[in-house]
Order: sequence, then C-alpha cells, then structure tokens
Amino acid sequence: MGGFMTVLPMAFVMVAGPQIVSAVFIATSKNWLRNCLMFLLGVTVASVMGTGVAYLGYTYFAQGTASAGRGLAKLVVNWVIVALLLLLAVRVYLKRKDTQPPKWMGRLQNADAAFAFRIAFLLFLLMPTDIVSTVTVGLHLARSESPYWHVVGFIAATLLLAGIPLILNLLLGRRAETLLPRVREWMNTDSWIVSEIVVAFFLMMAVRGIAQG
Repeated sequence: MGGFMTVLPMAFVMVAGPQIVSAVFIATSKNWLRNCLMFLLGVTVASVMGTGVAYLGYTYFAQGTASAGRGLAKLVVNWVIVALLLLLAVRVYLKRKDTQPPKWMGRLQNADAAFAFRIAFLLFLLMPTDIVSTVTVGLHLARSESPYWHVVGFIAATLLLAGIPLILNLLLGRRAETLLPRVREWMNTDSWIVSEIVVAFFLMMAVRGIAQG
C-alpha cells in the first residue's frame, strides 16, 4: 500500500491556485449543486487521463525493455521525476504572489453544468502544475510497480479538496457564503507554502530512490 499512501499529498498541489478558486465560484453560481457535481466530474476525468497516460506510457516502455535495462529505465524515470518536481517547486514559488483571479473566472458565477465540467477538465488536465502532478503520480506508481488502482487515493483526495466549497454549502447553507471567500483568499495567498512542502516530500522520495539504485 506504499504507493497508495505516498501519492496522496500531491492532491493538494493539484487543487491549489485557480483550481480551488474556480470551485468556489462554481459553488456560488445559480445552480450550484448541479454545477459543483459536474465540476467534480471534470476533475475526475482529467485526473484519470493525466495519471493514466503517464502510468501506461511507462508500463508499455518497461515491458518492451529487457530485464537488464529496466534498472536503467527506473533510474531515468527517477531523474525525470526530480526534474519535474524542481520545475514545479520553482513555478509554485514564482507564482506565489499571483493572488488576483483571472478575469474569465467572473463567468463561473453564471456557469451552467456543461461549462462547469469543461472548465474543470481543462484546468486539471492542462494547468502546468497539474500536468506535473499527474505525470509525477503516474510515473511514481508505475516505477514502483504499484497497481494503477492505487491512484484512487490520489483522485479521491483531489476530489475531496476540490469539493470543499460544495461540502461547506451542504453543511452550512447560507453561512457558507461568508466562509467561502475566506477559503478562496487563503488558498490564493498561503497555499503555496503547503504546496512547496508537498513537492519537497516527493522530491526527497525521488532522490532516495536514486540513492538506493
């Protein structure tokens, strides 16, 4: 179960930034329940695609490699993961002061279900931080020879974090209207610190893998 547990923290990196801000806007839209559910469906599809491509790509490559070359393949993947994580750490740090949401996010409060799904799918599939996160998780599981179903924990954690605005709405009702902006503000200003800690944790695991050969 090591692979199952170790990939969980990367879910925070997946959600931090415009992703959670979008979820908050969706939660304040007119048909918020339907829109939130479609948003989470988009998150699920994007996460499965991103991790699946990386996992299957490495598995296919490893199966076509002679057993003597698999050790080298794992070493190369470890270095790829290190490089991706270093790029992610730099990007998170450089973007730490970008606290103003893009102008297009204003449209989310008038979103319908189709738009909520589409924006979640595109954000969680194509945002640079999410590309690195899903590729890293997929490669990590494949390289450690963990079954792909171990990605379920990562996706579930991602959905839980992305679903915080929905959960607050369901539990608190109108009181969530005052709490959601605070969640959005914290994720905009301080979440980069947690993201860097998560990246550092994964980076240490990748370096340890290289040291152990």
